[in-house]
Amino acid sequence: MQAVAIVLAAGRGERMGAERPKTFLELGGEPLLLRAARAFEAAPSVGRIVAVVPEREMAAARERLAPLAKLLAVVAGGERRQDSVLTGIRQLPEDFDGVVLVHDAARPLVDVELIEAVAQQAAATGAALPVLPLVDTLKRVRGGRVVETLDRAELGGAQTPQGFRFALLREACEAALRAGVTVTDEAMAVERLGHAVHAIPGSARNRKLTTPEDLAWAEAVVAGILRT
Repeated sequence: MQAVAIVLAAGRGERMGAERPKTFLELGGEPLLLRAARAFEAAPSVGRIVAVVPEREMAAARERLAPLAKLLAVVAGGERRQDSVLTGIRQLPEDFDGVVLVHDAARPLVDVELIEAVAQQAAATGAALPVLPLVDTLKRVRGGRVVETLDRAELGGAQTPQGFRFALLREACEAALRAGVTVTDEAMAVERLGHAVHAIPGSARNRKLTTPEDLAWAEAVVAGILRT
């Protein structure tokens, strides 16, 4: 089953100390957006790539992504993540019968092996995402007081790409829009429909870069100074 990747480059990048969205900052001489998209370009299951970027960055994104043979479109995103995903989905034909992979460009070190694993699981079950186990003891805090210790064995950190059969993802996103519900990721939208989302092992290398310290970590990984 062929997959289409929707690569999201959203956000203003203040936490990186930059005026532009952080996904346009460079890592090893390439913008995070391009580095993330190149992984999907190399993935055998991915046939097309849709980049969803802030409107003011569209010209720059088209220029930087132009070398990608699988690039289908560069489109302007919405105010929320789910709005941007819907915009990406709407670039696909109504009769598309494959898997859609949604990925944060702020995770530029995603590898082909993980992409393929998510695509295969999504094709088999309808919905899948990579999850990393948590290592810290988790506390529920209310009013400055610990009220509960959570069982971390049943918890995990969600990563991207998250993969879904096209019809299921479209239905989930449109249902959230109609209901006026804000979802923090695509899996949450699918969960609202009562559809199971299957978890596969995530990757420590597939870290979301949100701070200058994260970017420094990624530079060390790319330079071969640090192993993951």
